[in-house]
Amino acid sequence: MFRILDRYLSREFLRLFVVFVLGAPLLFIIGDLVDHLDRFIDEGRTVRVVVLNYLYQMPVFILWSFPIAALIATIFTVSNMTRHSEVAAAKAGGISFYRLTAPLVILGAILTVAGLGLTELVPVATRLKTQLMGDKPAQGLRADFVYRARNGDVYAIRRLDVEGGRIDNLTVEREGDEPRIPGVDIEARRAIFLKAQQRWRLEDGRIRLFPARGMERSWQFASLVPARLRETPEQLLAIPKAPDEMGYAELGRYIEILRHSGGKPFRLMVQQAQKIAIPVATLIIVLFGAPLANASPRGGTAYGIGISLAITIFYMMLFKVSGGLANGGSIPPVLGAWAPNILFLVAAAWLQFRVET
Repeated sequence: MFRILDRYLSREFLRLFVVFVLGAPLLFIIGDLVDHLDRFIDEGRTVRVVVLNYLYQMPVFILWSFPIAALIATIFTVSNMTRHSEVAAAKAGGISFYRLTAPLVILGAILTVAGLGLTELVPVATRLKTQLMGDKPAQGLRADFVYRARNGDVYAIRRLDVEGGRIDNLTVEREGDEPRIPGVDIEARRAIFLKAQQRWRLEDGRIRLFPARGMERSWQFASLVPARLRETPEQLLAIPKAPDEMGYAELGRYIEILRHSGGKPFRLMVQQAQKIAIPVATLIIVLFGAPLANASPRGGTAYGIGISLAITIFYMMLFKVSGGLANGGSIPPVLGAWAPNILFLVAAAWLQFRVET
């Protein structure tokens, strides 16, 4: 009996989830198309380009739809079973509410994992969309700048060519603590990035070593591959891809670079945390929606739609407010990204505790 009921509950949930998770992106596309149709016409975009543009945006639209679709599917599935006395019949047969809704929790966990996978697909699709629409600004060269590495080394660079993997006139300074740690100063006429080794080869330069205060030793070199110089040309450029075009790990590396360079990348830290928080919201919404739907047995379709819209609006408002506070540094970035999930998880625990099993 348990298996039949599990299949029935899972089928109803997935049917509603799929309908809404595919229907919501269509609404996003229609809204965006209405806003940008004039621009597409003025720029002479073909139908094929416009279609591909929205095809590349489908992963992010679907990702945004996951929590909303999970909420709607959970509320409609449980409220329909409650209204038709199927929940009461299950309880009479010795099946608790927790056991009855266990398939929904399992599906919520599976969908959360799928959402985490989508977060890594979204940057790839976003890059393709940017290239298709020609929105990416020209970049790849930078001149006369100073870069501070994670290990504390300071690079003074006359000219950086990212595409060519080349630096003209490079100075590397490492502050020492003489005599325990000697200071080092390296000057090179040029540096070539070795992609296979992920290192730089310095050419035609000189090393100066400061073993003690007032002491200096120097050597000329024709070629040198320093172990500490590990930043890629893209990292040295410090004009990275947009956050939407970077995966979780890549965005984390860029955040660390900015922090070691003296920056306060609160907004990027919030966006990185949200890459995990949004998929996890799918599971939390399921835990929250099941006991909520069971609490109003008289609610019909209008109730399901109304409560789903109200919760969605409240969640998005809380999402924006907490994210805005974190972007400005008023609260920690991780808290700003996870505040809506924490609030809904507490509410879910309270509702689950009060439900009649």
